[in-house]
Amino acid sequence: MATIGVAIPIAEPYGSELQKFRAEFGDPMAASIPTHVTLLPPTEVEGADLALIDDHLLEVAARFPSFRIRLRGTATFRPISPVVFVPLAEGISSCEVLQSQVRSGPLQVDLRFPYHPHVTVAHDLDKDALDRAYDALAEYDCAFDVDAFSRYEHGADGVWRPQRSFPLAG
Repeated sequence: MATIGVAIPIAEPYGSELQKFRAEFGDPMAASIPTHVTLLPPTEVEGADLALIDDHLLEVAARFPSFRIRLRGTATFRPISPVVFVPLAEGISSCEVLQSQVRSGPLQVDLRFPYHPHVTVAHDLDKDALDRAYDALAEYDCAFDVDAFSRYEHGADGVWRPQRSFPLAG
C-alpha cells in the first residue's frame, strides 16, 4: 500500500515563504509538508495501481486549462478543527472543478469534510500559536498562475514528496 495525495504546489517564492511562516508558528509538520492546495487528501492505494492512477491524472490534466490563484488574508476552521489557513480569493471554482475530476475514476473517494481550497499555515497548535498565525498573515496577498498539479507520496519518514507533475493543457 502507498499513501498518496494530489495537490497544487504553491509557486515560488510564496511556497517557501508560507512554509517558513508555518515553521515560525511552531507547526512541527512545516518541514514535512510542502506548501500546497489539496486536490485529493491522503489516500491509501495499492502500489500496483499507481500507473493506472497516473494515467487518470494525465487525462484530467490534459483537458484542464491553466488558471490563476490569489491567496489573501487568513481564516480558520476553529472550533471544528484547530487550523489557520490562507484562503483563496481567486481560483476557487477552478480548484473545485479540478478536485472533482481528480477524485473520479480510480481516485473516487468520499471526503470527511466538504471541499474548501486553502493553504494551511498552522495545524494542531495551541490557541496562542493559532492566534499568532491568524494575525501575522491577516494582510497576506500573492497571486500566481497554476499550470500543473502533482502527485505526492507519504514516505516512511513522514515526509510528503512530489512523485510526478501533471501539466495542465486544456
